[in-house]
Amino acid sequence: MEKPLAERLRPKSLADFFSQNHLVGEKAPLKIQIENGIIPSMIFWGPPGVGKTTLATIISNTTDRPFFSLSAINSGVKEVREVIENAKREKGLFTTKNPILFIDEIHRFSKSQQDSLLGAVERGWITLIGATTENPSFEVIPALLSRCQVYVLNPFEKKDLVSLLEKAISEDIILSKKKINLIETEALLEISGGDARKLLNTFELVILSENKEEVEITNKMVLEKVQKNNVRYDKTGEQHYDIISAFIKSIRGSDPNGAVYWLARMIEGGEDPKFIARRMIIAASEDIGNANPTALIMANNTFQAVNVVGMPESRIILSQCATYLASSAKSNSSYAAINSAQQIVKKTGDLAVPLHLRNAPTKLMKDLNYGQDYKYAHDYEGNFVAQEFLPKELSNTKIYEPSRNPREDGLRNYLKSKWKSKYNY
Repeated sequence: MEKPLAERLRPKSLADFFSQNHLVGEKAPLKIQIENGIIPSMIFWGPPGVGKTTLATIISNTTDRPFFSLSAINSGVKEVREVIENAKREKGLFTTKNPILFIDEIHRFSKSQQDSLLGAVERGWITLIGATTENPSFEVIPALLSRCQVYVLNPFEKKDLVSLLEKAISEDIILSKKKINLIETEALLEISGGDARKLLNTFELVILSENKEEVEITNKMVLEKVQKNNVRYDKTGEQHYDIISAFIKSIRGSDPNGAVYWLARMIEGGEDPKFIARRMIIAASEDIGNANPTALIMANNTFQAVNVVGMPESRIILSQCATYLASSAKSNSSYAAINSAQQIVKKTGDLAVPLHLRNAPTKLMKDLNYGQDYKYAHDYEGNFVAQEFLPKELSNTKIYEPSRNPREDGLRNYLKSKWKSKYNY
């Protein structure tokens, strides 16, 4: 049986590897390590289909190391120990280099499964490469995480994905025999959700379903050919991001009915309740914020409660939080403020901290006027005194703009009373 297109186009070397220049481009850290043959244990963190498995395979091939692979979805402690024993034998018989053990979806390993890897990593029996779509700070035990370098793989940009389609048309052993006119790509890109593997396999499905030598790819044609099954929830990544997106957007849109429906879809599909709870913590700050500060407290308490209680009872706690967040007043003013502040920092660079705001722990610093003329707010009436808290180049720049809701109207009135016309609240 012919391999799928994504497998046929899988890069065999760094020269063929798509994107991720911050890791494997010229003078990038990971590329230097690979070229020098110095491979530490590492974890690749990024969305589906951005090359985590491919990069692990390339590292093995480039450094001439034995390669063992496990999927955390269908492997337990027994399988881990068996592979480690095989890796130890392989190293002893054929090479002095550490064999690579690649574990896909490593965040799905339990604590005991992750513990079973520690000894082999510490003793140098294996070099561990883990792949995860989830934040390893939450999902990988500290002892194992501290022994691994974490590399973040970025989502593909649109131009990268289009280039990948063009590469398939010109270089693939099957598609290059057809005359393919790539007129529109938006539907393909939307369906794939940035997943290169899904993009290529969908592309092949569309082309081969035409059963003719000349094919024109349009958005309409793609949508007609691809029948998406939106009923099944695939917690391994196929609909993982689509459904959590629908869940968060229901909360943002103040619809508790939609929120609890998508919550049920995830629960029935076996989604990790901690993942759901973490996303609600983010939503509580990003979409509700100062319109209802209690939302963040409740979301954080939900995360803690889910850890203590476990399933199936955690579904009740998740439902309470989801319906509360959806029913709450909304504001993204804090989210907008940090975005704006970061844009200012990127544009203006490292502006000097005003002298009166600097710390002065030494005599020399005091002699240089560090901290001089700083006014301690609690020494003044109402615990407030007007002074400059921004670099002089940004004086009077308003970054935080309270939204229009009862709580933030109160904040706006407070700020207006203190700052008068300085920030125009």
